[in-house]
Amino acid sequence: MPEILEHTLRTDRHVTGYLAAGPEDGPVVLFLHGWPELSISWRHQLPVFAGLGFRAVAPDMRGYGRSSTYASTDAYAQEHIVADMLELVDHLGAERAVWVGHDWGAPVAWNVASHHPERCHGVAALCVPYRTVELGLDPLVALVDRRRYPVDEFPYGQWDYQAVYLDRAAEVAAVFDADPYRTVKALFRKGKPEDLERPAATALISRSGGWFRGADVAPDLPRDPDVVTEADLRSYAAALARNGFRGPDAWYLNHGANAAYAARAVEGGRLRMPALFLGARYDATCEVVESRLAEPQRAYVDDLTERMLDCGHWMPQERPAEVNAALVAWLRDRLPAVWPGAGAAM
Repeated sequence: MPEILEHTLRTDRHVTGYLAAGPEDGPVVLFLHGWPELSISWRHQLPVFAGLGFRAVAPDMRGYGRSSTYASTDAYAQEHIVADMLELVDHLGAERAVWVGHDWGAPVAWNVASHHPERCHGVAALCVPYRTVELGLDPLVALVDRRRYPVDEFPYGQWDYQAVYLDRAAEVAAVFDADPYRTVKALFRKGKPEDLERPAATALISRSGGWFRGADVAPDLPRDPDVVTEADLRSYAAALARNGFRGPDAWYLNHGANAAYAARAVEGGRLRMPALFLGARYDATCEVVESRLAEPQRAYVDDLTERMLDCGHWMPQERPAEVNAALVAWLRDRLPAVWPGAGAAM
């Protein structure tokens, strides 16, 4: 197995800690994690792509792990996070990269593609389609499946938890911070068909009095071994205990700034490069089977490949082999010139 090493990039504006594996002169693939994760969320992908000859890189995103945290919630707007990632690609000596994002990492990847297409060979997103989260909360709510979430009962649909962040950010962070280990243990769970038979847990936060049914601390649930090992959980918890949840949660507090940034995308946001979307069939929040959540991207992406995996939201950790196979097949099919040894401009 190729060795995965820790690295640190320090600039005048930001510090990014990142994991990297594979030949330094290989085509760069950037793996961007979401909330509340770390670079190790891609532990199953990094050695595989490094072994294929790519320079596989996974940063701790702003507010996480070994990367900078900030007191101001404004510092977590997408425009600043995109700048972090472009600094990292410059540091890696690459003109362009393949960008792969999951959860909040997906809108970062989409924003790089839509604002800086010259830095992209292609873009892949897991669970979060294009033209959704990066546009702000209102466009998300407009795509809610009102058959499942009647507006009088669920005004924000499955995005209720994001409205709770806006109203009670400090309270939410305090609940998560009360025991980061129990928090991530409760959150990292595989998806199953019955998850779609009832409203998503994220639709019930307001009526339940907060996360975890209004409790002051996450419940002490059994670990889900299909998603994380005990060592994984300890790594997540240690990083979140050190930095706190305030920074990660602040990613949800910049809808207005993010919408304004998205409005400045090149060509009105149309993407010309190859793009891959991997949907999770049992993801009750980013639900793309019955709802219209994945529709906007089909009007904005010229070269779109869509695949559906039978899993929940934590796709790279729950179904690593299937994720790797889907990414490899897409790269082979739509980006053959980027394959190691093909001679593409890096």
